[in-house]
Amino acid sequence: MDTKPVRLWEPSSDLKENSNLAAYMKWLRSFAGLEFEDYHTLWQWSVENVSDFWESVWHYFNVRSYSPYKKVMSDDPMPFTRWFEGATLNYAEHVFRNETDRQPAVIFKGEGKDMREISWMELRQKVAAFREFLKSQGVKKGDRVAAYISNIPEASMAFLAVNSLGAIWSATSPDFGTDSVVDRFSQIEPIVLIAVDGYFYGGKKYDRLKEIRTISSALSGLEKIVVIPQTGGKNIRDQLPEAVLWDEIVQNDRAELTFEPVPFDHPIWVLYSSGTTGLPKPITHSHGGILLENLKYLTFHNDIKPGDRCFWYTTTGWMMWNYIQASLLCGGVLVMYDGSPGWPDLNVLWEFAAEVPIQHFGTSAAYILANMKAGTRPGKDFDLSNLRSISSTGSPLPPEGFEWVYREIKKDLWLASMSGGTDVCSAFVGGNPLWPVYSGEIQCRALGCKLEAFDENGQPVLNRTGEMVISRAMPSMPVRFWNDENFRRYKESYFEMFPGVWRHGDWTRVTPRQGIIIYGRSDATLNRGGVRIGTSEIYRAVEQLPEIKDSLVIGIEKEGGGFYMPLFVIMKEGVMLDTMLKDKIKKTIRTHYSPRHVPDEIIQVKDIPYTLSGKKMETPIKKIFSGKTLSEAVNRDAVRNPGSIKFFIDFAKSLNI
Repeated sequence: MDTKPVRLWEPSSDLKENSNLAAYMKWLRSFAGLEFEDYHTLWQWSVENVSDFWESVWHYFNVRSYSPYKKVMSDDPMPFTRWFEGATLNYAEHVFRNETDRQPAVIFKGEGKDMREISWMELRQKVAAFREFLKSQGVKKGDRVAAYISNIPEASMAFLAVNSLGAIWSATSPDFGTDSVVDRFSQIEPIVLIAVDGYFYGGKKYDRLKEIRTISSALSGLEKIVVIPQTGGKNIRDQLPEAVLWDEIVQNDRAELTFEPVPFDHPIWVLYSSGTTGLPKPITHSHGGILLENLKYLTFHNDIKPGDRCFWYTTTGWMMWNYIQASLLCGGVLVMYDGSPGWPDLNVLWEFAAEVPIQHFGTSAAYILANMKAGTRPGKDFDLSNLRSISSTGSPLPPEGFEWVYREIKKDLWLASMSGGTDVCSAFVGGNPLWPVYSGEIQCRALGCKLEAFDENGQPVLNRTGEMVISRAMPSMPVRFWNDENFRRYKESYFEMFPGVWRHGDWTRVTPRQGIIIYGRSDATLNRGGVRIGTSEIYRAVEQLPEIKDSLVIGIEKEGGGFYMPLFVIMKEGVMLDTMLKDKIKKTIRTHYSPRHVPDEIIQVKDIPYTLSGKKMETPIKKIFSGKTLSEAVNRDAVRNPGSIKFFIDFAKSLNI
């Protein structure tokens, strides 16, 4: 049953008429004779005529190829579909097609430091210099270059240099533990490691020279270490005498920037899944697939125009870092911030948004909800008149988060909630500048993405909760997992439940408005008495209570058909979990969501385990409660706060369920 949510925003006629999406629809009418009455009919065409749609994207963006493609897509089913065979191109070359002296390429601010701008001229010079260095070290097409690096301009420069050579990029954030980094990089055997000597976060300095030594000694085949002195660089030569310093490399102002053409399916980078069990999955994307997907999504669904200042709060360990690099691909200005989003307080990013000023502000649902709970009022305290859109991802944004944005930032703002993942380094569902924003609802399915909700029989359903699936191939789907030549891990990850159809692992519903609601991970679903709801609905109920700081819920199927559902809560400082508060929590869940999903127990905890990418670890904790050993349930190096797990292990043992 669908209850129509509150309409919070309507695009102006000017926005709709001048949007990139409207321009594309006019182009289709002029050059292909295709007329679409609205976005939904355009979407239907894009997923029913997949080859025609992606070929139109190729031509609309005037993709430069050094050789012609023979066919847009092969007839092979997922995951074996091949795209634009015969074409040779380079992602970085398309970035530098936007080079201009009318605006900076990058705007950067580090925690506690002044803002600085990097011109396109400086970007080209330093990318060329680092490219020349890599070539001098023997780096060539197909070699891997790894980076243990912060969200700083040098990371973007290094990526573009690696990419221009046709080498393969892979990065992690310097706050990752050494074992976690080695688990990732050892799978791809890089020959060069780029690293920062340390980083600043939350007003503190963290040195990383010892970690670099540990990581580099564990990587067989590593030939060179490049260190970026982000925190001072005084002891680099003492601890890493063999390292080359970034500043010395990029002094070269005579290097010429050229671009190595590579096949469409040539790897652009290796990203990693959260890897809650076993080694992290090394997800390998292609130059061409990412190029087309990024051009499509950021242009049509984020409406980025040349000169727009585009920001996403991220680290290099999250796929959103890779994603936001594509603002350069669209002629935008890449805006970067390195440091804590909550230091000295939660206003730091809003102040930055006003200072730049930022047109497109990207963040996570968790950040929006943290602001809501903290009572920040960005629209009142800062000049955000230039802000056009806010994008949110990472986890489902509940209606309260939507409403806070329009109440406390500004009413004339496009809030584009989106969802996708590391798997495609983009979004399946997200923003639409032609449609309204409804509270708690993602606006649309992205062009070229045939996302559906499947019931237990593998049939698509409308306005009912089902498994999120993608039933047509997309060019940004992984070309493979590294070291998975027979596609075993790839097929196990996405294609076991519905053969030939990508199952993403989320519960979703397509609304009568063609919007999308996501209810959380399907493998962590709460299915009690035949009534199934997503964990996000419990979190929405519980975390709106001012006494609760965070929560985690799991459901355990017991022998004999029983069901045990504990709720773990972190209390706000100074608040105790007493009987009255427990009753309040139960009443809130019962009233707002489901009397069948009132927890059996409510337990206060000091911490809740999160993955390195910031997701609650519901499934691993559920496995521990189901009798799995720690090593079977979770890779501790994939946990942002591994000390948090001990409580759950001890508590599960005490239950004897």
